[in-house]
Amino acid sequence: MATIRIVETSLRDGNQCLWGALGVNTAKTLTIAPAMERAGYKAIDFTTSTHMGVAVRYKQENPWERIRAMADICKTTPLQFLSTGFRFIAWETASPEFMELAFRTLATNGIRRFALADPMNDAASNVEVARLVKRAGGEQVVGALVFSISPIHDDAHYATAARLMAASPDIDALYIKDPGGLLTPKRAQTLIPAILAEIGDKELELHNHCTIGLAEPACLEAADLGVAAVQCASGGAADGTSNPPITRMIANLRAAGHDVPIDDEAAQEVADFWTAVAEAEGLPTGSPMAFDAAYFHHNLPGGMVGTMRRHLADQRVPHLEGAVIEEIGRVRQELGWPIVMTPFAQMLQTQAVMNVTGKERWGVIPDEIIRFAIGKFGRPNAPVDPQVMDRIMANPRTRELQAETGMADLKTLRKRIGENLSDEEFLLRATMPAELVDAMQAAGPAPREYDPDTVAVMALVREVLKRRDVSAFEIAKGDFKLEVSA
Repeated sequence: MATIRIVETSLRDGNQCLWGALGVNTAKTLTIAPAMERAGYKAIDFTTSTHMGVAVRYKQENPWERIRAMADICKTTPLQFLSTGFRFIAWETASPEFMELAFRTLATNGIRRFALADPMNDAASNVEVARLVKRAGGEQVVGALVFSISPIHDDAHYATAARLMAASPDIDALYIKDPGGLLTPKRAQTLIPAILAEIGDKELELHNHCTIGLAEPACLEAADLGVAAVQCASGGAADGTSNPPITRMIANLRAAGHDVPIDDEAAQEVADFWTAVAEAEGLPTGSPMAFDAAYFHHNLPGGMVGTMRRHLADQRVPHLEGAVIEEIGRVRQELGWPIVMTPFAQMLQTQAVMNVTGKERWGVIPDEIIRFAIGKFGRPNAPVDPQVMDRIMANPRTRELQAETGMADLKTLRKRIGENLSDEEFLLRATMPAELVDAMQAAGPAPREYDPDTVAVMALVREVLKRRDVSAFEIAKGDFKLEVSA
């Protein structure tokens, strides 16, 4: 059969899908890093600009410090940065010069592999971004074919995009990115050969989600059809709405006759660590999901379905879930079949809820929908429905949004923010509130060690120390004994 490599996704996608991007910090990352390096993964899906922003905003940790420290440990395993085009941390569209600086700084700090996933599946934009990455010193570029289900997202659509990206000398490989977990083994049988026929000797990978139970059988089918790697998460960071669990996927691939060159002991250590982290921190863990055909209609990533249900419950209209799901499909068609991934998933859901709960459809139109319709997010896959576009263009807010200039050019930003700042600090201050960066710097270097076994004990100690009615206490377990007195 074939040799199938593994891209590990716990730190980035597993963390994002199951833990809202908040479950990972520098200490956890560096504690498990040696095992991740030993495992022999093809790459580690490490971070995005969103996760870098989360490190600053919620953890008061320097994301550049985290990248450098991880790269010092992972000498042979490339760390991957996922980019969604001309955007870095802020949602404003950045200039090519700004993005090239961001890519150069990422490469300098230790990012070797860059995955490019344009939300519009704009292959030409990915080619342009890949050129910037390579010019900035990036070693590897993997172009994404974002999978979606619609009348325009057929095999020919993906074959055309694959051909354009494969022709670029700056794109080294491609991958199918299936954020909704919608790729069936049957569709893989036509889609993957259509793509492989266009990309020559460049490798194809598969990244999918377990949201409706299709990911693992699709991965096994993809391995038989010629993909070079599958992207999976570990232990408590896998399954559910996350990616397929690595240890189970390795066993199933080998049972199917494929060679999976991995250090099983190290991979198991990584899986056990993330399970222990989830248990210690009270984080949700993924479990196998039941098939739900409704996803083929709305295409929402799994986490977005939970968000929709919470919003409807907050508005005391949970009985409208079916109507909102139907409306998402209708809104998506009217907007020209955008791919249901960030930020479009959130936009479609918001508009659908407003259409269902409001006095009339398209009576209220959020700014992000207007920005999408007037091209602020790039070239739409298909024209917006004329009647909807007329209503958008008649909205007084549209003229204001058309006048938006986006992020200032690099020279202006340097002058405004500080010409003597390091590139790392400048990029953070150009895209985040100054007070958040100040708080991160005041917090100092992040801890570098984490032991999930001590989390419960330390939480108990902190809780007891808060009490005014306790002057002494004792904690004992086995041979361990701790006595504290005032």
